[in-house]
Amino acid sequence: MEKIEHTTVTTNGINMHVASIGTCPVVLFLHGFPELWYSWRHQLLYLSSLGYRCIASDLRGYGDTDAPLSPASYTAFHIVGDLIALLDKLGIEQVFLVGHDWGAMIAWYFCWFRPDRIKVVINLSVPFFPRNPTLDLAEGFRASFGDDYYFLRFQEPGEAEEDFACVDTAILMKKFFSIFGPNPPMIPKEVGVRGLPTPDALPSWLSEEDINYYATKFKQTGFTGGLNYYRVSHLNWELTAPWTGLQIKVPAKFIVGDQDIVYNIPGVKEYISGGGFKRDVPCLEDVVVMEGVSHFINQEKADEVSAHIYEFMNKF
Repeated sequence: MEKIEHTTVTTNGINMHVASIGTCPVVLFLHGFPELWYSWRHQLLYLSSLGYRCIASDLRGYGDTDAPLSPASYTAFHIVGDLIALLDKLGIEQVFLVGHDWGAMIAWYFCWFRPDRIKVVINLSVPFFPRNPTLDLAEGFRASFGDDYYFLRFQEPGEAEEDFACVDTAILMKKFFSIFGPNPPMIPKEVGVRGLPTPDALPSWLSEEDINYYATKFKQTGFTGGLNYYRVSHLNWELTAPWTGLQIKVPAKFIVGDQDIVYNIPGVKEYISGGGFKRDVPCLEDVVVMEGVSHFINQEKADEVSAHIYEFMNKF
């Protein structure tokens, strides 16, 4: 870990913290919620040892990267714009792109907006969901799960932050790392995150040191930046209307655990296995479903995921 270099890069009007290690060719990793560059620590070390230059930033709103207050500053265009500016600043023309959770969502947007900058995309947990012209993401979740679904509980500015403040940040991180699958996380307003189960022990893939790293950063910055990705979902839906029906035409691989919250959303398994995913991502070359694995797959099965990433990149 001490070999990983940490720098701050001015990009698209913000200061972005960037962790990197290794030499070319370049792999760009995008994390999700509630995570940081640190979630890719295993992949950075694994793939850099095989000759890749691995880059993982704290995305806008997270960790040591600037966090504008307004949710409107977190659209897909802002986040992809940050990444394009980062590549330009570093003099990088194309990357192997790897995303997880919200990072996977951003990676799909990246493929939509600037496919010329991507060699291949390897996404974890979240498949490409084509834009529904009549229903945005939040309303789709409301129809499926009701108002207590976590995605909807994160919508109102300040509300989730106040709720989170009632729980020690380290305990909150333990809760988050244990609830995302297979059942939908529900957070009734009258109970809040205090009602989420706290695991008796950490899973083997997560240490107290890991929890403390996350907790320290989120204590410093708060959760508003990360929550703004949820709060801007309707605006993203409005702004991406011109891309309705557009396929992803970048060579792609998808990896998911069968206990993942996303994989167990009604209809998702059928979409992935029944031809819908391949229709919308015609260059989808491989789908890997790992048995008994939950949402934080890049940490839970670090070496296996790293090997899958390497195997696919090595074809190109």
